[in-house]
Amino acid sequence: MLTTDLSGRIALVTGAAQGLGEAMAHALADAGATVAVADLQDERGAQVASALGADHGFFHLDVTDDSSWETAVSAVTERFGGLDVVVNNAGLEITDLIVDLDAAKALKMVEVNVIGTALGVKHAFRAMRPGGAAGKGGAVVNIASVAANIAFPSIALYSASKSAIDRLTRVAAMESGKLGYGVRVNCVYPGLVGNEMGIGLANDVTGLGLFPSVEEAVGAVIGLTPSGRLAEQEDIADAVVFLASDRAKFINGAGLPVDGGMGM
Repeated sequence: MLTTDLSGRIALVTGAAQGLGEAMAHALADAGATVAVADLQDERGAQVASALGADHGFFHLDVTDDSSWETAVSAVTERFGGLDVVVNNAGLEITDLIVDLDAAKALKMVEVNVIGTALGVKHAFRAMRPGGAAGKGGAVVNIASVAANIAFPSIALYSASKSAIDRLTRVAAMESGKLGYGVRVNCVYPGLVGNEMGIGLANDVTGLGLFPSVEEAVGAVIGLTPSGRLAEQEDIADAVVFLASDRAKFINGAGLPVDGGMGM
């Protein structure tokens, strides 16, 4: 019987020093995986890895830097003896009305969200494909957003970047299949989570005058969500574990909404 047991598997999670990435790292470890916590934040990342236990580790990674990816993946495969799962979670959310768009900030967000994810897929493929440092195939899980499926004011470029992750995921799955890499590629669309990033968005849209208060901004999101609440970090982390596991062995090139129905 297929299970979500990830014992014996090596999983690298980007942006794992806090928020959703930290929750994903814990969920993967709880499912039995050995977790490589990857982030720019060395101190916080090391603390997360330490909390997971001695069998796990922290690896410095700038997701926008090709050589940083190469170094990190090489270090992970050397230390743990392989690589089976890559979760491309690292991302930025910058709130701006289109009329006030800051090109420099927008470019940085696209660089992290889109190029960072694309480089993650690139180096996952190189490590996991036949002849790679790991060479046994595996699973890539990209983190998109409900923002890819809705029209919410002030997040146009963020929404565009997350829509790009959806397209990237589907093309990557096709390339992996056609080239015989043996790597499944899927993505998750998280709903709004009441963590630092989510509440930051609520503060931003209130500051822009789109809502009279943070509470009303959050209430508007809940009002659009059939499940009647914000997402919890564990909701998203559980979906990542599922897509990384053998229970999802014939799910490929798909986007899984974990948004309480908000993006339907």
